[in-house]
Amino acid sequence: MPEKPNDPHILGLRALAATLGDQRRADRLLATTGLSAAALRAGATDPAMLAATLAFLEAHEPDLLEVAAELEVAPEELVRSRAFLER
Repeated sequence: MPEKPNDPHILGLRALAATLGDQRRADRLLATTGLSAAALRAGATDPAMLAATLAFLEAHEPDLLEVAAELEVAPEELVRSRAFLER
């Protein structure tokens, strides 16, 4: 089955990578959630962790817009992905 570029799981994982790829965002994510880098790595395929990452981005619009631009998707696509992953 071919990969869908905007599959919620894939977008969540890409958003997590983009978040951790920026030191400011990564520090804020770790400080806000209390998670360690090891816990994030361990939970990288967990839909709840991916949804939480997307919710973290939604809570700070500048980060949401930056990550959406980096991933070349509309911010609304990240919001839809979070909603899907939370089901």
